[in-house]
Amino acid sequence: MGEIGRVTQAMVQYYAGDVKRTNHFLKVHGFAAAIGEMENLDERTQRVLEIAALTHDIGIKNSELKFGDSAGEHQQLEGPPEARALLGGLSFDEDTIERVCYLIAHHHTYSDIRGLDYQILVEADFLVNAFEDNLSKRAIESIRTKIFRTKTGTAFLDALYGGQV
Repeated sequence: MGEIGRVTQAMVQYYAGDVKRTNHFLKVHGFAAAIGEMENLDERTQRVLEIAALTHDIGIKNSELKFGDSAGEHQQLEGPPEARALLGGLSFDEDTIERVCYLIAHHHTYSDIRGLDYQILVEADFLVNAFEDNLSKRAIESIRTKIFRTKTGTAFLDALYGGQV
């Protein structure tokens, strides 16, 4: 089994019984993988992006236990230790773990986005959250203007939510 399959399997087990969270990370991964491929990411960056997309919300469980919510800032705090343990258990190299943990620790921070993997992860998460959170057309337009930067992510957003207004 390949790396992405092993991470997917580990995350499905991590969220066993939680279909909503499992479906969310699988959809984010699908968009992230497609955007990364279409934006011509190099192989290593694509790999890190896909691992981060699968694990980006790994902090939700502990956030809900410790804080009683799944607020973005709590996810960003609680996610990296969980991801480090999961990825370490799957024998990932330290450089990969570090970058994935950085992305998890910042995926709800939309200022000072550093790296195309970070940009794509944020866009993929918004593509899914816009539907799951039933965002208004106005909110989607604002996100499009303020957050989206990749040609592919923007095209997906426009196709899904009616284009630029």
